[in-house]
Amino acid sequence: MFGPRKSIERLSQRESGHALAKTLSWPHLIALGVGAIVGTGIYTLTGVGAERAGPAVILAFAIAGAVCACAALAYAEMATLIPAAGSAYTFSYAAMGETIAWIVGWSLILEYSLACSTVAVGWSGYLVGWMQSAGLDLPQMLLVGPHGGGLINLPAVLVALAVMGMLIAGTRESATLNIVLVIIKLVALSIFVAMALPAFQSGNLEPFMPYGFASTEIEGQKRGVMAAAAIVFFAFYGFDAVATSAEEAKNPGRDLTIGIVGSMVVCTLIYMAVAVAAIGALPFQQLANSPEPLALVLRQLDQPVAAHLIALAAVVALPSVILVMMYGQSRVFFVMARDGLLPRALAKVSPRTGSPTRITLMTGISIAIVAGIFRLDEIAELANAGTLIAFMSVGACLMILRRRSPELPRLFRCPAPMLVGTLTILGCAYLLFSLPGSTLVRFGAWNVIGLLAYFLYGRLRSEARREAAAA
Repeated sequence: MFGPRKSIERLSQRESGHALAKTLSWPHLIALGVGAIVGTGIYTLTGVGAERAGPAVILAFAIAGAVCACAALAYAEMATLIPAAGSAYTFSYAAMGETIAWIVGWSLILEYSLACSTVAVGWSGYLVGWMQSAGLDLPQMLLVGPHGGGLINLPAVLVALAVMGMLIAGTRESATLNIVLVIIKLVALSIFVAMALPAFQSGNLEPFMPYGFASTEIEGQKRGVMAAAAIVFFAFYGFDAVATSAEEAKNPGRDLTIGIVGSMVVCTLIYMAVAVAAIGALPFQQLANSPEPLALVLRQLDQPVAAHLIALAAVVALPSVILVMMYGQSRVFFVMARDGLLPRALAKVSPRTGSPTRITLMTGISIAIVAGIFRLDEIAELANAGTLIAFMSVGACLMILRRRSPELPRLFRCPAPMLVGTLTILGCAYLLFSLPGSTLVRFGAWNVIGLLAYFLYGRLRSEARREAAAA
């Protein structure tokens, strides 16, 4: 009904010239996860979440983290069962068939490309704030897109293209640089908590839930804890990039489990500490929609040097998120091209670096264009829609393969798989419908375009369909 399924054995086979090099070990994978998770979500979306939920943005982070924890357990089992590039797209191909796999892959393309663009815009906000605090001003028309009366967000474009260049240079080199950038981010956030927490005032948490729990329309915008959770959810889903790297892991059974679960545990603890420190130190009305909320808190606490250093750390380290997300998208594109659903010529890897140069180049340019034109909150919401669909599919794949193929060796076994899978699907569905209606309309339009592309191109050139017809 949903097209041919790929066997797990077939997913493990690689053609010469279309195989990714195994260059990553578990420290690289944890750094990939933390590098993607700890980024724009906590550095910039804290202000957006506070505007939608008030002090209860702390609860929104906890809810988003709980949903992601269920998804992370499902991902850990699926990634070690099917250690192939493509994450949710590849899992869906094995469990549910080609048509569902295409929808999931198309959603992953949206997730990764817009996540990269979101972080690039967030990075630009910190760079501009840091430069202004140092007495440097750039023309406004080069700092925001047409929505803000400017021409283009030039810093966002330049950082996307710079990261693209790093990825083309090689996966291992990029992953090693990412470890350094992750350490910088963690040190900066630790300094922020240490300086902001002593200024905690319980009065700043009242009223704790000014817009209620459910996502409701207030003054033309979705507000409430779940509305905030639906956007700060963006802050958690970097572990998907770890699953996408499965084919390049040296010891996937051990390394993927450590990378996925380890990065989620580390990041959830960091987020809760930072959110409590920020909201406790400053009334949420002042944080609302600030492009650099953590630096703002420190400036308000009369710590200009620390604020300057936090902003500088964001400028230096946020590109690690772009790096990981762009890496993830290029791998999803690569696998879809290798399967024939996109032009096969895109699935070539460089003989020197073992990475897909053509795909990475195309990905980087498209991300730079989106980052240069659109607003941060709109991009993040649409990226979340794609991610939520991918997470729901992984929860379904977990349950389907446990029923259909219980005998398969699983290097990591998710506890209570039926419960975890169900909670992943229900939690993600609730967050999906907590997004603004305009976001859901855009997401629907994206999928209509995707299905047209599939039926007019991908379905006709599918390698799996050709093999099934030949058999």
